[in-house]
Amino acid sequence: MNSVASIENLKKQYTNKAAVDGISFELKEGEVLGLLGPNGAGKSTTIHIISGVLSATSGNVTILGHNVKNGAKKMKMGIGIVPQDIAIYEDISAEKNVRFFASLYSLKGEGLKARVKEALELVQLYDRKDDKPKTFSGGMKRRLNIACAIAHQPKLIIMDEPTVGIDPQSRNHILESIKVLKEKGASIIYSTHYMEEAEAIADRIMIMNEGKIIANGTKEELYKKVNKEMTYSFQLANADKLNKNILKDIEGIIKVLFIENELKVTVRKNQDPLGEIIAELSVQGCSILHMSSQEASLETVFLELTGRNLRD
Repeated sequence: MNSVASIENLKKQYTNKAAVDGISFELKEGEVLGLLGPNGAGKSTTIHIISGVLSATSGNVTILGHNVKNGAKKMKMGIGIVPQDIAIYEDISAEKNVRFFASLYSLKGEGLKARVKEALELVQLYDRKDDKPKTFSGGMKRRLNIACAIAHQPKLIIMDEPTVGIDPQSRNHILESIKVLKEKGASIIYSTHYMEEAEAIADRIMIMNEGKIIANGTKEELYKKVNKEMTYSFQLANADKLNKNILKDIEGIIKVLFIENELKVTVRKNQDPLGEIIAELSVQGCSILHMSSQEASLETVFLELTGRNLRD
């Protein structure tokens, strides 16, 4: 796949702090990159530099073959930006909003009309094309914001927290529209505070903290990097016979928790003693009614890497 964006040793230095501290990464054609990080991690600064809104202290940004330093105008023609703060006109119709923003990219006539219709259909607002956004819900306004950003069919779409504070239905509409844009060949940088969104749509996830990239890979690669534990849950009959102190002596067991009739045992994956646990439960006369296992979630991975929750 061709490279749509190439970021090399990017740095943004303020008086005594580097908001972005020498990061490098690439975005491939048709790829959705989920950008995660706690507040102050450097996500928004990175997005603003890539989109040409902010100048870097040092480093190189190349978008669609154009360097941001000397080809910004051509570069911006191939980018669609969905800002965190909604940027639409409340007192003109949804259709006129999209038409205005699309016309900034030299679209006109029947081509402009077709692009506007396609963008509104993508975000499922074409039936409201004649209505003014001031009559829309917050979620509908965010969907219109996306339509305004993608009507010129950009190759690179940058979305900064596009689902903040909206209803579940609008969130689902937005996530589905992203999947359609990807199928059509668009590359997307998607900044979010919602783990489940990154898991649902991102081909690759990049985690930033204190201006640096601390992890970059697929969900599976990130899990393998930090997920060294597994938790087994057992629903037991004859649970009153259980001596959990004996289980703690089995090599590879990290933690044993017993609440009512449910036993939770956390183990090291490279020493997985499941067979020994089951054998010991049998020896103690505890029958297993149900068993399940759980690996770390993306939230757990993030916490382990940053020491913080995503919404901190």
